[in-house]
Amino acid sequence: MQQPDLEARGVGKRYAGHVAVDDLSFSVARGSFFSILGPSGCGKTTLLRMIAGFLAPDGGDIHIGGVSMAGVPPNRRPVNMVFQHLALFPMMSVGQNVGYGLARRGLPQREIDQRVGAMLERVSLPGAQDKRIDQLSGGQKQRVAIARSLVLEPTLLLLDEPLGALDLKLREHMKIELKQLQADFGTTFVYITHDQSEALVLSDHVAVMNQGRFEQLGTPQSLYYEPQTPFVAGFVGANNRLPGRVMQVSGDLVELGTAQGLRLFARHKQPLGVGDAAEAFVRPEVVTLARDMTGLPAQQPRYQGSVASLLFDGANSAVRVREQASGTEFHIALPQTGQFANLAVGESVAFGFDPERALCFAEQRHGA
Repeated sequence: MQQPDLEARGVGKRYAGHVAVDDLSFSVARGSFFSILGPSGCGKTTLLRMIAGFLAPDGGDIHIGGVSMAGVPPNRRPVNMVFQHLALFPMMSVGQNVGYGLARRGLPQREIDQRVGAMLERVSLPGAQDKRIDQLSGGQKQRVAIARSLVLEPTLLLLDEPLGALDLKLREHMKIELKQLQADFGTTFVYITHDQSEALVLSDHVAVMNQGRFEQLGTPQSLYYEPQTPFVAGFVGANNRLPGRVMQVSGDLVELGTAQGLRLFARHKQPLGVGDAAEAFVRPEVVTLARDMTGLPAQQPRYQGSVASLLFDGANSAVRVREQASGTEFHIALPQTGQFANLAVGESVAFGFDPERALCFAEQRHGA
């Protein structure tokens, strides 16, 4: 079995009694793209700084390339880091920026020039050595920062929300570029972000972090389609979140009743009993919308409602529908068939979903 490039063994960190990272153990396979996804304050930056060596863990150990990093300072670790604010040197040319680390290592200028030129070719900036940093676009600066790190051939490249300062269109473009760069170089990337789209698009594996712990670690597909906790279900992707109480249990399905009087069926992910407080999660894209009941599968629960608002966003367009009996609002993705192009606020519609594609968890306690 191949040695992982990164392994954390029971790593923890506290600040004045607050647990920032709580006894974490995980490994990252060589040559993979691994993301840590979580909200602000969940501990992901603290974890990254411990991997880089800027912080010492209070307990546990970190191994990089099979070697313990205990007591190894940041400048001695086979790691490089790319930050949101790229920290490029404005008084240096592109070539000088990329070759800075090589010069610090005392390499001959001829070798530096050769390696810098080859690296700029690989990040699609051929012949840019003599350009000034202020002549570059945001995406080009991003590639220079990555080139400056990769030219040193680190075991790990750590990326701390590197796309956060870019505008939306450039961020979408750079996601594709980053994924391609990682595949081309084969360097192990460890990427932290609070943006679920970045994590899902870029990664081979994603760890969803909450209050210092990993709630779930898996492929983007497993996190999206089979979340193991209500936090992951609510944080990864859009969801209709419906709290209520279990009315009955039948095989792998439960019937949930909400305080507003809505009754729905969902697949339970944890043992649940009648009367238990629970939450159902229904993704917008699993809900089928129709003009009337005849447009829905007869074997599935169906609901009558009216259009509360239209949310036009091209291919990501959606509608909010208010269920007639309970007043519960559902966020429903619109199919890209054009059949609902003339849908109007206030119009009566019908909707339903396959209970097997809705998930139910025990209600999450506050702070859990």
